[in-house]
Amino acid sequence: MRFERAPILETPRLLLRPHAAGDLDACFAMWADPRVTLHIGAPSTRLQTWARMRGYVGLWEFLGYGYWAVEEKQSARFIGEIGFADFQREIAASMQGVPEAGWALSADVWGRGYASEALHAILAWGDENIDAGRTVCIISTQNLASIRVAEKCGYSRFGGATFGDAEALFFERYRLESGR
Repeated sequence: MRFERAPILETPRLLLRPHAAGDLDACFAMWADPRVTLHIGAPSTRLQTWARMRGYVGLWEFLGYGYWAVEEKQSARFIGEIGFADFQREIAASMQGVPEAGWALSADVWGRGYASEALHAILAWGDENIDAGRTVCIISTQNLASIRVAEKCGYSRFGGATFGDAEALFFERYRLESGR
């Protein structure tokens, strides 16, 4: 099945939904926070954040999968984003054409288990809807919290490289066949 727009996914505490133009202010605040971008890259400008959001919409159109906005159910506020992409990275041949999972949450919600909860939800969705035997993710060696999230959700390390100007680890997770 091919999706042209992010389907809505629910977890006990989160709503994963398509990005909306109204998310720009909250999304920009998150991507401008140096704590959020410490292991990802430099803080983003408003223009870069808007381009990122437009790109998320295009992922769904091009690939049938992409990124979701993460909304906290209790407060109904945007708290981050999570999803799959093919960023066309030329970092490792073994990752070419493989859906890459990624996530970023606002610093004020760190430590609540939201990243693991959201990642479990999209992985279950991906096992059912993405025609790929595995997914991958790239995480800075310094980002211990994201490494724990990836491992908790079934990812295993399979390599690493210098990415940008930092050392990164490569993780992979094979699709669970129970859902197919």
